Amino acid sequence: MKLAIICTHPIQYYVPVFRLLAKNIKLKVFYTVGDHINFDKGFNRVIDWDIPMLDGYQFEFLQNTARNKVTHHFMGIKNPTAIDYISKFAPDYLLVYGWAHYSHFKILKHFKGKIPILFRGDSTLLNEQSIFKCMIRSIVLRYVYRHIDKALYVGTNNKAYFKKYGLKEGQLFFAPHAIDNERFSEKTDLDIRALLGLHPYEILILFAGKLKSIKDPELLLRAFIELDFSNINLLYAGSGRLETKLKSLATGFRNIHFIPFQNQSAMPAVYQACDIFCFPSKNDSWGLAINEAMAAGKAIIASDKTGAAADLINSGNGYIFQSGNITDLKEKLVKLVFDREQLHSKGEFSKKTIYSWNFENQVKNILNAIAN
Repeated sequence: MKLAIICTHPIQYYVPVFRLLAKNIKLKVFYTVGDHINFDKGFNRVIDWDIPMLDGYQFEFLQNTARNKVTHHFMGIKNPTAIDYISKFAPDYLLVYGWAHYSHFKILKHFKGKIPILFRGDSTLLNEQSIFKCMIRSIVLRYVYRHIDKALYVGTNNKAYFKKYGLKEGQLFFAPHAIDNERFSEKTDLDIRALLGLHPYEILILFAGKLKSIKDPELLLRAFIELDFSNINLLYAGSGRLETKLKSLATGFRNIHFIPFQNQSAMPAVYQACDIFCFPSKNDSWGLAINEAMAAGKAIIASDKTGAAADLINSGNGYIFQSGNITDLKEKLVKLVFDREQLHSKGEFSKKTIYSWNFENQVKNILNAIAN
């Protein structure tokens, strides 16, 4: 059995899956965005991950002839040789990550009916749209998903999305969104709290990720300032277009800290430094930072527009608040920050919950989808 995988570029959450799959099946990953410097629009910087991304599996960077080689719009990926290269590999099965790129959709259309097509995406129905946009979206997506045979859903919200747009129960296989749980749970030598000058008894709330409006880091900052906490700190770890504005709003507050974008090797230490991880996004199909914080054993607060919330967050490990509602966010923060014993128990609950959301289970279910 030979498996061809179509993916835009090496992604830290997918590469471990490719390595594990390669131990069980002959595969080749075709990267469609091309072999070039990857500027991340959300982080507003070039990203060069400091963990291995290209070992343990067979891969090929396809030529991308798009004028603007990016992953965030449909015409940013055009691979004139893709079908020839994939056909030369002669796969028995095709796994496509995401359809909203010119080449990816072209590949789906070409191979439909020739070999079985497995699809992975993490979209949800959480983003409210007008009736007209919903009608257009339904027509488009039902057409798109007629070109796949089976879909790998990452969680409850993603499964509901696939069902709404025409896929049947028998076509759906659970392949949980996962991160390297072990790496994020292991203690590191890097002490972020010491670098910030924090005492052991001081509570630290963390936001980690892209500083852009859709993630709503400003809502958290305003809530924190209005609560006027003492001996409680807020840390932003990341970069993006809102960085200057956030730092301006935080001027004069000694308990609000900023550190720049941290590469993968440093991120476990960032999560381990905090007591509460807050994910206030206005719209996020999942939020893998939540997985990372849970693996580090932390209490979680996230908005109800976060895909992961339905599966990973409950009263055992934290709270879900109404997106954009600063009053609700403040209430949830107050419930957590004044009880360190509660924070510890919720962190332990997080670690136990996320244990089964791992790469091994994802790979097992991908292989099950192929076999059935």
